[in-house]
Amino acid sequence: MEHLDPVCGMTVDPATAAGSFDHLGRTWYFCSSHCLARFRSDPEGVLNPQPTPPTRSDTEYTCPMDPEVRQIGPGACPKCGMALEPAALSLETLNAVDPEMIGMEQRLRFSLALTIPVFLLAMAEMLPGAPLHHAIGYQVALWLQLVLATPVVVWGGAPFFQRAWAAAVNRTPNMFTLIAIGTGTAWLYSIAATLAPGIFPVSLRGHGGRVGVYFEAAAVITTLVLLGQVLELRARSRTSSAIRQLLELTPPMASVVESDGAESDRPLEQIHAGMRLRVRPGGKVPVDGAIIEGRGTIDESMITGEPMPVERSIGADVIGGTLNLNGSFIMRAERVGAETLVARIVALVSEAQRSRAPIQRLADRVAAWFVPAVILVSIVTFLAWQLWGPEPRTAYALLNAIAVLIIACPCALGLATPMSIMVGTGRGALAGILIREAQALETLEKVETLVLDKTGTLTRGRPEVVAVIPLDPAFDATRILRFAASLEMSSEHPLGLAIVAHARSLGVPTDPITDFEAITGGGVAGSTGMDRLALGSEQFMESLGLPLAPARQHEANRLREEGQTVVLLAVNGRRAGMISIADPVKPTAAAAVASLRASGLNLMMLTGDHATTATAVARQLGIDEVVAGVRPEQKGEVIGRLKSEGRVVAMAGDGINDAPALARADVGIAMGTGTDIAIESAGITLVRGDLLGIVRARHLSRATMSNIRQNLFFAFAYNALGVPLAAGLLYPAFGVLLSPMIASAAMTFSSVSVIANALRLRTVTLGEK
Repeated sequence: MEHLDPVCGMTVDPATAAGSFDHLGRTWYFCSSHCLARFRSDPEGVLNPQPTPPTRSDTEYTCPMDPEVRQIGPGACPKCGMALEPAALSLETLNAVDPEMIGMEQRLRFSLALTIPVFLLAMAEMLPGAPLHHAIGYQVALWLQLVLATPVVVWGGAPFFQRAWAAAVNRTPNMFTLIAIGTGTAWLYSIAATLAPGIFPVSLRGHGGRVGVYFEAAAVITTLVLLGQVLELRARSRTSSAIRQLLELTPPMASVVESDGAESDRPLEQIHAGMRLRVRPGGKVPVDGAIIEGRGTIDESMITGEPMPVERSIGADVIGGTLNLNGSFIMRAERVGAETLVARIVALVSEAQRSRAPIQRLADRVAAWFVPAVILVSIVTFLAWQLWGPEPRTAYALLNAIAVLIIACPCALGLATPMSIMVGTGRGALAGILIREAQALETLEKVETLVLDKTGTLTRGRPEVVAVIPLDPAFDATRILRFAASLEMSSEHPLGLAIVAHARSLGVPTDPITDFEAITGGGVAGSTGMDRLALGSEQFMESLGLPLAPARQHEANRLREEGQTVVLLAVNGRRAGMISIADPVKPTAAAAVASLRASGLNLMMLTGDHATTATAVARQLGIDEVVAGVRPEQKGEVIGRLKSEGRVVAMAGDGINDAPALARADVGIAMGTGTDIAIESAGITLVRGDLLGIVRARHLSRATMSNIRQNLFFAFAYNALGVPLAAGLLYPAFGVLLSPMIASAAMTFSSVSVIANALRLRTVTLGEK
């Protein structure tokens, strides 16, 4: 069944469609004219006209090789000549029509249709007796090549000449400089040989006194480079597949529960913080929030990388984009739009994909002199063949000089690092590892010492009351807990929250507090009725003149040795009771520490907690080195000391107090369950806050850097072998020459192979369980 394009009237069917893509598995077809109309196939293969998609003209674009280049709308980088990409990725930009892709595909089809007869005409001349040329006449065959090859070079190759000119204006020669010089020289030489053969000396004439023309070389090279650009653009679009998967997690609609209990579906753009949302079995959580009614079993693997579903009930946080396998609940929306975890992941990954790894400086330094050096080699090649080559010398000199220019295009060298970084950071995002900058990904594999915060990193970060111990017969455990919880109702300290939660779980009431006072680093104080209360550390009590008796001191030390934190309660100047609180070690911490130690890392615990408590946790996990009782600024000093010893240091933490150390470390690793300040200070964020994520991040770092080294080796080796071969170095001994057309095919293959190698990172195993 045929369809007419509603815009230009052209017939479009699967046989003549311009191309297809769809992230949902459907096939999309585009009109082969410039109108960019699109069609979609139904299950029967019938094409249905679709609304013309956006063309991204109002989106900011940047260059993957030169991130500092920015402009509104698509185009080519003035430095390297590569097609620009959207700076901020979204489903709209990822699924919108790419005019660069459409334009290159149109030029490729047009050029291929004209290049085939040009190539056949040129090859026919080499047949014994040249029957075709005898039949139509040599001049007719020559003019046919001119007429057919000129549109290929002039229109098909126009983007290459435009980019070469922009590079010349900006004094940044690039691969298109070499392509434009090579194809332009071959085409202009052939035009002159066709229109005015008499101006050429005898040395340039071949058999029969004719001047050789190279229309087929110019046309074939242009077409092959166009093919390479199309393949490269398609492959580069696949590097964003991880981002697309993340963006597609969020459902387009959410079920809003109104104040009267009625429910209505609304677009996600209309959801704001505070709304109540219904999530049914099999439905996706629309935004980040907390469950206020019901429960569910949620698959969070698409966000955290953890395959096991988790139970979530009232009070639990839920993440937008995760899947509710069973159960039904009502949640309160807390973070919407750009504030959701999925949106922040996409923003972080996009930023990382545009950043430059230190290893890329090598490619940058080489690229700075590479193109001028190639042009110099091409000139030397021409002169050498002109002086010492066989007849016709100028013809040999021209072809070999062009072959050098074409085969040495530095595209593979430029793509080696950014393509691997783009795919690697995307792969990490799908495993719950957010890479903020490429430098962190590169440095992580070199890390020798890993410094770990205790609370929230090795432990759950949610302390629990273990025991309430009376120190005075006048106070029982319930009264001690009531006083302590009453004081901590006005506090936001994690230990205070644990006391309040424990009192609530036992149904212990609290009393209003007056004259509340929080003493930094010590404790809290206040009054309830006629009683003056104080709650805090042993040092705080000593400052109040209330030291523990020796027997109680021994008991408190024993609890600390077991990894518990002890807080003391004083009532009206009397020691009333002691509350022991423990922060349970994360279930996966021991396995993660063992794996990290096995990989050769030196592990250190760095915490502000009491030395005895910290040592107990370290002993439980097998960490030998512990630095405890340090303030936030001292954590940064410890990191600085380790670096001054020549160590490459990574720091993992989750709190505001860890931010200085995270920023100062060679690699900062933030737990995604921690504070925004910690996450902003770190180069890597583990979404789930699980130390096994560090193990995976190390695997990812090694795989990505290995991939980059493979790409750089291939690019360097390719040019080291290709340029001498193209220059004719093997001709004196073996009679081997490299045709410019073969050089063009090899150049295209090198670029595509680098991208294909980078795409292998999408399936790399990171040790997920």
